[in-house]
Amino acid sequence: TKDPTAVERANLLNMAKLSIKGLIESALSFGRTLDSDYPPLQQFFVVMEHCLKHGLKVRKSFLSYNKTIWGPLELVEKLYPEAEEIGASVRDLPGLKTPLGRARAWLRLALMQKKMADYLRCLIIQRDLLSEFYEYHALMMEEEGAVIVGLLVGLNVIDANLCVKGEDLDSQVGVIDFSMYLKNEEDIGNKERNVQIAAILDQKNYVEELNRQLNSTVSSLHSRVDSLEKSNTKLIEELAIAKNNIIKLQEENHQLRSENKMILMKTQQHLEVTKVDVETELQTYKHSRQGLDEMYNDARRQLRDESQLRQDVENELSVQVSMKHEIELAMKLLEKDIHEKQDTLIGLRQQLEEVKAINIEMYRKLQGCEDGLKEKNEIIARLEEKTNKITVAMRQLEQRLQQAEKAQMEAEDEDEKYLQECLSQSDSLQKQISQKEKQLIQLETDLKIEKEWRQTLQEDLQKEKDALSHLRNETQQITNLKKEFLNLQDENQQLKKIYREQEQALQELGNKLSESKLKIEDIKEANKALQGLVWLKDKEATHCKLCEKEFSLSKRKHHCRNCGEIFCNACSDNELPLPSSPKPVRVCDSCHALLIQRCSSNLP
Repeated sequence: TKDPTAVERANLLNMAKLSIKGLIESALSFGRTLDSDYPPLQQFFVVMEHCLKHGLKVRKSFLSYNKTIWGPLELVEKLYPEAEEIGASVRDLPGLKTPLGRARAWLRLALMQKKMADYLRCLIIQRDLLSEFYEYHALMMEEEGAVIVGLLVGLNVIDANLCVKGEDLDSQVGVIDFSMYLKNEEDIGNKERNVQIAAILDQKNYVEELNRQLNSTVSSLHSRVDSLEKSNTKLIEELAIAKNNIIKLQEENHQLRSENKMILMKTQQHLEVTKVDVETELQTYKHSRQGLDEMYNDARRQLRDESQLRQDVENELSVQVSMKHEIELAMKLLEKDIHEKQDTLIGLRQQLEEVKAINIEMYRKLQGCEDGLKEKNEIIARLEEKTNKITVAMRQLEQRLQQAEKAQMEAEDEDEKYLQECLSQSDSLQKQISQKEKQLIQLETDLKIEKEWRQTLQEDLQKEKDALSHLRNETQQITNLKKEFLNLQDENQQLKKIYREQEQALQELGNKLSESKLKIEDIKEANKALQGLVWLKDKEATHCKLCEKEFSLSKRKHHCRNCGEIFCNACSDNELPLPSSPKPVRVCDSCHALLIQRCSSNLP
């Protein structure tokens, strides 16, 4: 004999299968949201009540025995946090008085949320908690419960709209109607005929919809043909306009080339004039100077500093040239990306903005250079008054300045190299212009061949217009090259000013030669102590650390032998003996104060 509980579980499982299958099939054929009066839906809830009540333990109370399914359903809130809304809404319903009514309302709300399978799966997994409500042989404790939960997943296809407030869920009697699941042969035949008729009607409706769609597509195709013809005429007109623009640009390029040649001729003439001026000045220096060996060494150091400054300026120029090369590479990338779509246009616009920012920075630097030139012109006017007084001392430096002449000749050679580089850059720009002209010719041939891509031609024409704007920007860059030639002339004038400042500095050095010989030994001894310190480089310091005044040829740099920083003469005119050197050494004001305090604190 079979176990009666197992038979009950099997019967309930079969009924659940039938009710769920019938509900899904009827709902899909019904084709609308289900109401609470729908008979298969009512039978489904009755079957679910019987499944949940199977094997439920009787809970004793003071007045009566209580056997409801609300207890395990209420447990779902603790296991599944999203179920708290259902529990709260069920408790807030005014018409429900019994736990069974609350359980029925909970099932209806879970079906409307399409989460009944998820909630019950949480219950089945926690069998330790379910053992408080169910017997060991109950359907929810066995494998049949897991099968039913798996079947409930198919109910997510159904849309139900159930009114829970108006129903009397407390007094309903849950009886299973088996007549809904028992079928005759006549019913089966009628259903098959109805299915065939419905399929024929569906096919008819489908054919009608296809005819409507075809008519609409034919009309749309006619309209597209008309629009394409109009766009074709517009594109032909735009092509003619583009050709005219190309011819104009070619004429502008020829004009720019002629202007470049004129500029080069003028720059060469200016360079020749400057060479003649320099030669005359050098001849005057030969007649008016005699050299001293020790003073020449100091002058040579200053020349090295000036050459380093010149190298820094040349490095800045090389950075600018590299920036131009980067711009040219970006232009090449733009030319390669002409046939791409709107995504590449965004990147090209960003690159254009960067180029504009670089041009703005170059313009600001030029303004700063002009302000500096004005200040230096004022200084020159002052220095010219002093040169008349120094001519007597300068006669002693003739032999030593011959080497300075050689250095100047090297600087002129470097200037000529830079001019050649500028010429090569202009040639490269002309090559780029010719390449762009070839690309424009290729675009014209592509327009004749690719008639199917007429819509994309408008975008390509816009890209060509952008390329033309790039060419105009390049012409602006050529004008910037003119400004750079002028800046080279200014640099030659600055070199002359630097020589004049050297004359003034040499006079000061002659006065301090006697002091420097005595201090050389002190410096050597101090260097031994400063090997562990960080000795700041002359290039890194442009202002005094204490008074924050800018260094110049008249305001010289001095290292503090204690901290290694660079100060002016006024802020470092102290001398003290350090532990590393017994002789007094130059110290800044701050280190001087600190050392004196330490000495005073060490005294008894």
